[in-house]
Amino acid sequence: MRAQFVLSEIGVGLRRNLTMTFAVIVSVALSLALFGGALLMREQVSVMKDFWYDKANVSIFLCNKNDAENGETCAKGAVTAQQKQEIKTDLEKMDIVDKVHHETADQAYKHYKDQYGDTAIASIITPDQMQESYRVKLKDPEKYQVIATAFAGRAGVYSVEDQRDTLESLFQMMRGMNVAALCVMGLMLVIALMLIVNTVRVSAFSRRRETGIMRLVGASSFYIQMPFIMEAAVAGLLGGLVACVLLVIGRYFMIDAGLNLAQSMPLVNFIGWDAVIEVLPFVVVIGLLMPSLAAAVALRKYLKV
Repeated sequence: MRAQFVLSEIGVGLRRNLTMTFAVIVSVALSLALFGGALLMREQVSVMKDFWYDKANVSIFLCNKNDAENGETCAKGAVTAQQKQEIKTDLEKMDIVDKVHHETADQAYKHYKDQYGDTAIASIITPDQMQESYRVKLKDPEKYQVIATAFAGRAGVYSVEDQRDTLESLFQMMRGMNVAALCVMGLMLVIALMLIVNTVRVSAFSRRRETGIMRLVGASSFYIQMPFIMEAAVAGLLGGLVACVLLVIGRYFMIDAGLNLAQSMPLVNFIGWDAVIEVLPFVVVIGLLMPSLAAAVALRKYLKV
């Protein structure tokens, strides 16, 4: 097969259907950008889980006098020094416990004032209303339920809370955004495939005379179909490259500059450029193969050879 002939036919086909080719490029670019964004979002959730779950503590809040007077949970009274020591000793004996930190009521009050000092309720909170607690770091954060089962309802214990519950709501929201992005990507992908099929059909119809001549001189099916497939591949490749540019710009604008999330949210561990670079080849390959396969399937119907 002469490469010069194939390249010239690709150029002719792209010029004849310039508007539809442009629409294919845009549709492929948007769908693949959403696909790449969904992959990066999933990676971001994974990175944040690894980062925060490792730092999340299980908190065992102890009953104070205020709880004993006003609630049923601490009906047996405020926690005693002996009960506190027994809880600490039992915690340190557990194999799944890495570290145990005791936070006094005064320390809890100071932390509360540091975080919520500007709110109205902070002005009426007093140190005696704050609860002492044990902050427990687990070797395996997934085994929170073992701590909850062992200490919930125990004398002197007000509640057992896992900080992961708060983080999980954030991760659920991010996963929901990821699913929404995949749904939109699927819609854009269907539109892109329909445009590719229409482009191939129009291109095959406009060159039916040349195709007929090639049949008469004995050209193979592969030789006749290759220019049409390559047209779709070139359009898809351009769309994939545009999608890569959009992903790079999006990562730079949102995290490094523009919104500058890395500076405004220093406690969040964002994905690095290595994660983006790993996704880009995948996006380009899909952009190249997807239109090629769609064109090959369409040619079986619209180009009988």
